[in-house]
Amino acid sequence: MRSLLGRPHGTSATRALRTRTLRRVRQAAVLGAGLSLLAAGTTLALPQSPARAAAPDYTGDPTQYWNGVLLELFRVSTGDAGSPGRLARAAAMMNAAIYDGESAYQNTFGTLKYKPYLSAPKYWNLGQGADEEERIIGRTAYNVLHDLYPDQTAYLDQKFLERFGTPSTQYDIIDTEIVGTIVTNMRQARSADGWDNPATYQLDNVPGSWRPTGETGCTSADDAGTPNWGLVKPFTMSSGSAYRPSTPGTFASYSALLASPAYAAQLDEVRRLGGRDSTERTGEQTAVATFWANDLGPDAAHKGTFKPPGQLLDATIGIAKARLQSKYENTRLFALVSLAMADAAIGEWDVKYQTPIDLWRPVSAVHYAGETSWEPLSAGRDGSPLTPCFPAWASGHSAFAGAWAAVMQGFFGGNDSMNFTVNTEDPASPQKTRSYTSFHQAAQEAAESRVYLGVHYPWDAADGLKLGDDIAVNSVLPRLGPVGS
Repeated sequence: MRSLLGRPHGTSATRALRTRTLRRVRQAAVLGAGLSLLAAGTTLALPQSPARAAAPDYTGDPTQYWNGVLLELFRVSTGDAGSPGRLARAAAMMNAAIYDGESAYQNTFGTLKYKPYLSAPKYWNLGQGADEEERIIGRTAYNVLHDLYPDQTAYLDQKFLERFGTPSTQYDIIDTEIVGTIVTNMRQARSADGWDNPATYQLDNVPGSWRPTGETGCTSADDAGTPNWGLVKPFTMSSGSAYRPSTPGTFASYSALLASPAYAAQLDEVRRLGGRDSTERTGEQTAVATFWANDLGPDAAHKGTFKPPGQLLDATIGIAKARLQSKYENTRLFALVSLAMADAAIGEWDVKYQTPIDLWRPVSAVHYAGETSWEPLSAGRDGSPLTPCFPAWASGHSAFAGAWAAVMQGFFGGNDSMNFTVNTEDPASPQKTRSYTSFHQAAQEAAESRVYLGVHYPWDAADGLKLGDDIAVNSVLPRLGPVGS
């Protein structure tokens, strides 16, 4: 990561003092080279405008602003870089670092009410500078994102300029005082966390076990999506298997599972409700299915969607805007949501790949049962079937939604009831927004959508919801709880 060099800020007296000390601290201001192992992977280039210095524009909350920047990076991430785990990891690193930076600010100039994620040291300073909170949040976010998305430097520079009115390379003493420490802490915490471990998958090759569906991009075992993600170092829980549920229906083998009435009922439900030509799925169920999908990545003519983690981050932005919370509260909310989704992805991929049952997708099961013309409702932009290329059990969408709902309820004092709307970017959805009256209502609908879309069984949805809830309640919320708790 390159250093952020900029002008000192603050009162005229403070500026004079800082000018006299600048020679001594300039060398320490260099934040250091970014670790290549943190790079997020391939993204498509975003269009840029010429960089011009201007007045700062601090419209809106800074944490919400930088999450909007992050969502645009989600939309252009391709291949494994656009996988759910990789996106959730990026969000957690950025938002947890922002939260620690804000916590250090509160510990220095205000009141530290909540436990930091890594640390919140009181920092050396010559008095609070102008817009110090804004600068800590923005410069921390920029640096973490620059580490993660080095191929998007031009875009990040543009968004920095739009916010601050000055280039990202101008010196700011706040980098020396605290931002460098916060960013380095996050780098070290996620160094060698396993995100880039070699990912190979060996097919079980028995009925019931996952196999490539034959759809575009899913024709061989090498196409299996991030099979080692369940082994990535978690952000808050002790291991990826910490909250692992029992196998689907508690069956210990594929043969026992396929011979059971429970499996027959599960398969029948998704076959009837999730098929492209289903006559039993209602119009409302179809709307639910496509609204929560957001599985499409970018292609030559289109950006991708903001994906499942991005949809929930976007919903969080809308809720936070409506609540008009303080900067401190917003940093904590987004850290909680992002940490919960990051660990939900790790726990979910542990379930998918590290357990005795790597369950085949409904399309494989229905075809095996003899109905070879059956296709899921889920489709790409060209209308061809689109099933995520990894095992069915359990549902990642459901785990993200369960973790999100539990965090939102916990953050708002245990109150699950709230009127809010959620947006979608899925081009197949006839609705661009849907309204809800509780967090868990939205999460339940998100989980059920995967059955209606034809890509998951009901127990995938139920077990994913519970996994996400367990992670949020038992690991994430306590980690950032009140000081002294």
